Amino acid sequence: MNAHEPTPTPPDALSADAAAAAAAAGSPATGAASDLEARHAELSDAYLRAKAEGENIRRRAEEEVAKARKYAVEAFAESLLPVKDSLEAAIAIPAATPEQMLEGVHATLRQLGAALQRNKVVEISPAAGAKFDPHQHQAISVVPAEQEPNTVVAVLQKGYLIADRVLRPALVTVSASS
Repeated sequence: MNAHEPTPTPPDALSADAAAAAAAAGSPATGAASDLEARHAELSDAYLRAKAEGENIRRRAEEEVAKARKYAVEAFAESLLPVKDSLEAAIAIPAATPEQMLEGVHATLRQLGAALQRNKVVEISPAAGAKFDPHQHQAISVVPAEQEPNTVVAVLQKGYLIADRVLRPALVTVSASS
């Protein structure tokens, strides 16, 4: 090596020197890097905010579902209170005549029917001769009858639907096939 020759610099040092020189000169590479860092910080912040909002929405939805379950029967129970009041009033009259009691029972039954109807509880009471529907009827027995096979002969107990879902099937006797 000649004393007048410059000492070779390692390649890493060149790139570091070049980056330092570019930074000192305010080169576009430095501006782009800082723009990218700012954009990264902005996107990270937006991501964290969106994640937190998602968690808040999920938590609020869970709370609403829990409240809906807890108070689901509130309207139904409220509509049954007058029925209970009527029954208590009937018991409070010790010297009621059978006619008065029967009149009170009919009035209470009407109140109960109205409460059930308001809450979408509908009777299943098929007429004699109606086609047997295993989704709404439960056959208690099969009897010989002078009507089409697999039709309702008699209803032993009414069934009920609540919002198109069978709460209790109607208990029926069904005509036997010939």
